[in-house]
Amino acid sequence: MKEKEKEGKLELIATKSFAPYAEMYKVIDFLNKSLKHKKVMFGLTKDPEKGTMTISIYEI
Repeated sequence: MKEKEKEGKLELIATKSFAPYAEMYKVIDFLNKSLKHKKVMFGLTKDPEKGTMTISIYEI
């Protein structure tokens, strides 16, 4: 893939699911602000059916 094609795309590095934690969004926000210069981004999704939350780590 050419460098220009990769630009703007996120590459999934890892995911981890766990029991819900109400303030986890604060942790994700902190990580995104603190590690932006390292070219990583964190995402958080909640699955109400399974009763879990999942953190995703992406390389920018």
